[in-house]
Amino acid sequence: MKIQRIRDPLHNLIEFRHDDELERALWQVLESRPFQRLRRVKQLGFSDLVYPGASHSRFAHSVGVFHTARRLMEVVRKHVGHRQETRENLALAAALVHDLGHGAFSHAFEKVGERLQLKLADHEHMSDRLIRSGEVAGLLNTMGSGFASDVADIIKKEGRKSVHNAVVSSQFDADRLDYMRRDRLMTGTQHAAIDFEWLVANLDLAEVPVGVDDSGVGTIETFVIGPKAIHATEAFVLGLFQLYPTVYLHKTTRGIEKLFAELLVRIVSLARNASATATGLPVRHPLILFAQSPDDIETALCLDDTVVWGGLSLMVDAKDPVISQLATRLRDRKLYKCIDIRARVAHAFNPASDSAPELVAAIDRCCARIDEKLKGWIDGDKSVIPRLLIDEAERSPYKTAGGSTGPTEQINVRTDGGATVDLKQRSRVVAALTTFKLFRAYYGAEDESARQMVEGIISGEIAACR
Repeated sequence: MKIQRIRDPLHNLIEFRHDDELERALWQVLESRPFQRLRRVKQLGFSDLVYPGASHSRFAHSVGVFHTARRLMEVVRKHVGHRQETRENLALAAALVHDLGHGAFSHAFEKVGERLQLKLADHEHMSDRLIRSGEVAGLLNTMGSGFASDVADIIKKEGRKSVHNAVVSSQFDADRLDYMRRDRLMTGTQHAAIDFEWLVANLDLAEVPVGVDDSGVGTIETFVIGPKAIHATEAFVLGLFQLYPTVYLHKTTRGIEKLFAELLVRIVSLARNASATATGLPVRHPLILFAQSPDDIETALCLDDTVVWGGLSLMVDAKDPVISQLATRLRDRKLYKCIDIRARVAHAFNPASDSAPELVAAIDRCCARIDEKLKGWIDGDKSVIPRLLIDEAERSPYKTAGGSTGPTEQINVRTDGGATVDLKQRSRVVAALTTFKLFRAYYGAEDESARQMVEGIISGEIAACR
């Protein structure tokens, strides 16, 4: 029996057995051009400019998600008593290809797509296209006619729901169970550890009620965490919450993403307006071709991190001053400085970090006023090169799901008394977590007037809001 093995820093050996029809087909998917492209797309985008070890790829993560999904599927099989082969195969295939469409520097590229309405910059849209047609679809359909489309439906959360969907997409899915541990390992951060083996050992299945607007319509089978692992589940949610401010939303990483977005927006704008030569890139460069034909799937497949990094030295010599300066900053890591506006406002209104709703609301109102004034200043500034970049985001550590799919989306736990409830109902720690919000401004270190302007607006609005 032939076995293909991948040595992984998180999971050790990940095996694909060729006597198994699904694993043989998925190994061929792994060797396809679209999947091999993920070797050249970093999982954490620009995070390796903050955490040098965080250079792991979407390829490694995708294989890790597949491996983790197999572990979760063992739990399903043990409790069901038999293998639900079709649903299981679809979910495992979906776990492997769920990130197939990520573009250069992952989520940073998507922000450019949102601004310029580039559909193929949306990794979900790109993944759907790649899975439903072309090389990957042909390989998946060796499992049966329509198999590829069914895989795409699971990723899009369409069609019939079962516990197998929760393996692919939920708040306790294979994707999250891999990237939390992998990103922690590769960044070197020492918090956000989770007790994975204990969580899996205490994972069970249960029938939970579903309905819409408090009207029950039946039950659905989904994952349930046993009472012995409730504290480990709390640590899982807390770990994710810790990773967002320290890794995923790190101020330096986000600042780099902002510069990258401005650079790509400028390149696409010039290329669309017959000024491609001003970018410093050759007319057949993948970025130029994508800008001119953004709906061409083959052109989009040519984009990855190495294409952008490889073109930076050419962009440094661009005739366009915006591209030249931004490319130089990215190449040499000469980044904009950050002012954490929300932290300033929060300290002024709430130095004790009280979570009282009225204090949070006051901070929100003041930040909104500052945001309006800063954006007004940006709109009126006539500088060719952006002098001020604004960053706003928020992330909820745990979402209480509702509707007919709620039970498969939330983390369900079994109490000591045998009841099955949403984790937030059982855990005071999780219930007490609040949404993490950020509001930052970035400016060039040499631009003292921009810094003073931001500081003046912050001080003025804090005084006015009190």
